[in-house]
Amino acid sequence: MRICIKNLLCVMTALSVLSACGGRAARSAKDAEGQDAREDSLAILQQEQKEKSVMAKLENLPEEPVFVISTSLGDITVKLYADTPLHRDNFAKLAFEGYYDGILFHRVIPDFMIQAGDPYSKDPQQMDKVGTGGPGYTVPAEIVPGHRHKKGALAAARRGDAANPTKASSGSQFYIVQSEEGCSHLDGGYTIFGETVDGFEVIDKIASVETDGRRGIPVTPVTILNIRLQ
Repeated sequence: MRICIKNLLCVMTALSVLSACGGRAARSAKDAEGQDAREDSLAILQQEQKEKSVMAKLENLPEEPVFVISTSLGDITVKLYADTPLHRDNFAKLAFEGYYDGILFHRVIPDFMIQAGDPYSKDPQQMDKVGTGGPGYTVPAEIVPGHRHKKGALAAARRGDAANPTKASSGSQFYIVQSEEGCSHLDGGYTIFGETVDGFEVIDKIASVETDGRRGIPVTPVTILNIRLQ
């Protein structure tokens, strides 16, 4: 009888331990779910606050805002035009969101221009796609006859006429003219939405870096650190 009672006590103890373990496991799973829910809620809140901050900045954007494009080779200061408001506001929005932070100049052609704004350039594994990336939308053309491809002109890249007869601009890719003579044939075909006011020497410096030749990708990456409102 004592053996039976002893065995019964062992079984009851084991069941108690298993029950406790099961309870702890259930509580742990529940705690984990709660933690995940809190983190998700925090992420949503932070995103909402970021969007509100961006909207507030856009609402207070000057008619012709000045932005500093900080690169790994120096700063280029550009003024955006009031008569290309869609491009002005889109560029400002992306800058405020930090979209351009870490993006590379992926197409550099001396005596022509320097181009950046493709998010694929942030990932070395995606470099074969560079030149095709963007935020998932285009911007309607705002081609103003008075704007020309002078040195330092800030213009929107776009797909060719055959695939893009309306000349809609890339949602994020832009180029800065290094040579007026080399880019003058582009006048009237691309939206020019700003101009350089300081940092012309940095444009020349970027245009002179060694590239792979075929695509114009710098051998040593030239990075946009950030773009900020002056």
